[in-house]
Amino acid sequence: PGLSAAVMASDGEMVRRVCETDGCEREARLQCPTCIKLGIHGSFFCSQECFKGSWSTHKLLHKKAKNEKSNEESFKSEKGEMNTDPWPGYRYTGKLRPHYPLTAMRAVPSYIQGPDYADHPLGVSESEQSLKGTSQIKILPPEDIEAMRLVCRLAREVLDVASMMVRSGVTTEEIDRAVHMACLARNCYPSPLNYYNFPKSCCTSVNEVICHGIPDARPLQDGDIVNIDITVYRNGFHGDLNETFFVGDVDEGSKKLVQTTYECLMQAIDAVKPGVRYRELGNIIQKHAHASGFSVVRSYCGHGIHRLFHTAPNVPHYAKNKAVGVMKPGHVFTIEPMICDGAWHDETWPDSWTAVTKDGKRSAQFEHTLLVTETGCEILTRRLEDNGSPYFASQL
Repeated sequence: PGLSAAVMASDGEMVRRVCETDGCEREARLQCPTCIKLGIHGSFFCSQECFKGSWSTHKLLHKKAKNEKSNEESFKSEKGEMNTDPWPGYRYTGKLRPHYPLTAMRAVPSYIQGPDYADHPLGVSESEQSLKGTSQIKILPPEDIEAMRLVCRLAREVLDVASMMVRSGVTTEEIDRAVHMACLARNCYPSPLNYYNFPKSCCTSVNEVICHGIPDARPLQDGDIVNIDITVYRNGFHGDLNETFFVGDVDEGSKKLVQTTYECLMQAIDAVKPGVRYRELGNIIQKHAHASGFSVVRSYCGHGIHRLFHTAPNVPHYAKNKAVGVMKPGHVFTIEPMICDGAWHDETWPDSWTAVTKDGKRSAQFEHTLLVTETGCEILTRRLEDNGSPYFASQL
């Protein structure tokens, strides 16, 4: 990032500005050029060093402004028809399209305790930022483990509610509304909401979307696959899980992809016990995925979770990874492999969230939150019906 030089007042006088870096009181004579282009007011810094030091949080302003612009642009085409695609000229990798405008961010009543980012203007989690770059894995005391058991059970209940919504003709926006209401009914905050300004209460990833799909007005269609990713926050702790669902009659290739992805997750879970290196899980997952002719996404990983939504350890799902750490009783983390029908390479839509396969082929995912025990692990987000088996299994 680079800065544009001195800012002049309308009468030609230099305006006295103070650097926006926290704790810096020096005079600011430089302005962020991207902010000027996007029409963001302010953004003054005293030096390139201060600007670079603030870059990790400052760039979120750009992301927010771009998202607001896409959502506010007129959705009428020249013929007066409704145009639901917010990014004219963007080359999509597959057939899926966003359906804008998005509805406004849903409200959470003040009596429900939210995480530190809930009211932050850029959705920044200060508690996560303060531990960024550390690889130390927290061993949870018994009372924290009990809190995790509760929040993970509630997250599972919310996914169970969402599962009942999956059918042709239902929009992902309607699924998001049901998820939001189910969270509030359980005195939970929906963790994705406003996390780095994510606009919805869950992620819905359809067909070629790998993860972080934003619920919108597109109705699900017969033959789609859709992943619903739920995280809820209660009493200071997060619980996280996801499943991929069939919408109506799905082709055999998609069935094989979804089945294999679930097997990848469960084979990795079977290996979890004290003394195992986190990097080993990727070897297990990739071996099984490759045996069926599928690939493993490399850009997104499993993660530690407790009082923080995302923290150490980092849990890659591909082979020969460099993950740091050895499992110990009291560790809590997610495994959430994303497996692709074609190549593993991904790109991100202009909304800065939706990750899609570069070749437009389908991708599936499953996720559980796990507790390492003395002898193995406990699946904290396990389904209580059907002996824990996923919803798609009853549709095979």
